Amino acid sequence: MAQLVGVSRQTIYAMEAGSYMPNTAVALKLAHALEVGVEDLFALPETAPALALRTEQATLLPASEKPFPGQPVQLCRIERRLVASAPSPMPWYFPVSDGILSSSLRRGAAKVQVFEAESDFGNRLLVGGCDPGISVLARHAQAAGIELVLAHRNSSQALQLLKEGCVHIAGTHLRDESSGESNLPAISRMFPEHKIAVVSFAVWEEGIVTARGNPKAIRGIEDLARPGLSIVNREAGAGSRALLDAHLKRLGIPFGKVRGYDREIPGHLPAAWHVQTGAADCCIATAGAARLFGLGFIPLVSERYDLAIRRQRLKTPAVERLLDILSLSRFRRELEGLGGYDTRATGRRML
Repeated sequence: MAQLVGVSRQTIYAMEAGSYMPNTAVALKLAHALEVGVEDLFALPETAPALALRTEQATLLPASEKPFPGQPVQLCRIERRLVASAPSPMPWYFPVSDGILSSSLRRGAAKVQVFEAESDFGNRLLVGGCDPGISVLARHAQAAGIELVLAHRNSSQALQLLKEGCVHIAGTHLRDESSGESNLPAISRMFPEHKIAVVSFAVWEEGIVTARGNPKAIRGIEDLARPGLSIVNREAGAGSRALLDAHLKRLGIPFGKVRGYDREIPGHLPAAWHVQTGAADCCIATAGAARLFGLGFIPLVSERYDLAIRRQRLKTPAVERLLDILSLSRFRRELEGLGGYDTRATGRRML
């Protein structure tokens, strides 16, 4: 059966156990091999069940920062004791790298001194985007033999890089204000029809991230114009920047009346970190970013974060396996627990 469908035996076992939901191509191949309809093999329940998380007693490793509910932890078994250590939300270590720039040339070209003499980096997918949750996908992909190289770019920049052929996948959360639709209108304006496939990564909440306990009593966007209140903003082209601008325009608040509007920070986590350190009173970011730092959160909108891929790449083994991972319950469970994402539509083809 695995040979007929073109998957591993472990994948067949996982489907039989109910821990893996195949993508459309695999489901069609399976139905064809068994000479039945797809709906005879797979059915969706009326309401998707919540992904249950098991609970265990653990010893919390002492740290300088006071722990808070919802804080991510890593677990390690020491003798008979399960120890929970809260990782730093900021990467205080050398970044993962394959080489160093030796010289810069014209038009964006450069010479690189490569550490690995033999590697051709053919097992990698370059992903542009701003969702911190992509790092969860990267960990699961690595276990499947696929390396994701994550290039931190806002949604508009990621789509432009995809258009220029510089990335394999672009992550985006650009909401169309007139229709409320996520990403598809923006993608249709940038790419020819039928050239791009769009797959849902997850639905997240985006809103106002405040200091813990919301000491400035911020209730909504209208409060950002109050004297004595400061924000950090995202750069032009970011979905969070577009969300803030849309709300300010709707309320008739000039951008110049918002203190810190011109102070641009690239990324949800860096913006939330500025709030956590007291450098700003609030920012526009995701609920997951607020949760990571233990900050307050006022929701403004639920929106879909999608992955845009050129259609000719869908049949490549690395992309097929990556899309399969989106259906794994263990991946969705981690994404929901860590970032508060809604994964009911994860892996669904939107375009």
